[in-house]
Amino acid sequence: KLFFTDYGNAAKVERCDMDGMNRTWIVDSKIEQPTALALDLINKYVYWLDIYLETVEVVDYQGRRRQIITKGRQIRHLCGLAVFENYLYTINSDNFSILRINRYNGTDVQALAGLDNAKEIRVYQKRTQAAVRSHACEADLYGMPGGCSHVCLLSTSHKARTCRCRTGFILGSDGRSCK
Repeated sequence: KLFFTDYGNAAKVERCDMDGMNRTWIVDSKIEQPTALALDLINKYVYWLDIYLETVEVVDYQGRRRQIITKGRQIRHLCGLAVFENYLYTINSDNFSILRINRYNGTDVQALAGLDNAKEIRVYQKRTQAAVRSHACEADLYGMPGGCSHVCLLSTSHKARTCRCRTGFILGSDGRSCK
């Protein structure tokens, strides 16, 4: 799944399949300016910052069990969001400090370090990566991902895929080759 935020005409947190199909709103009320999003892949939770409402919130992948993690004026100065173990990590855009927020007790906030002009944060650690199983976009005998001549996108599950073409090409009737 692909998760994303939008705060155009109607602010929301959404998800869809990797090929863009099955687009679903998972949060569409009491939300104004969701600006950063992080996923807990193991427990299937979506965290986001709302800089207008000054909140960090969480829901499960279906949009249920919504909770406010922390709320207050300091949220409007945050950018970027990552989750690792018991903590959320973000950046204070006023002083570019990395903040660690306990995701179970939002009052436990600690400044860890300062950076120059940072706007995004990621955690790179082996435990943050889910084990990869075989999937529909694996290279075939000819080295083509999922048998697609240009681009292979996972669809409704790891067993289904959609082929797409680069700009200027159209998908052939076989659903795999681009012309």
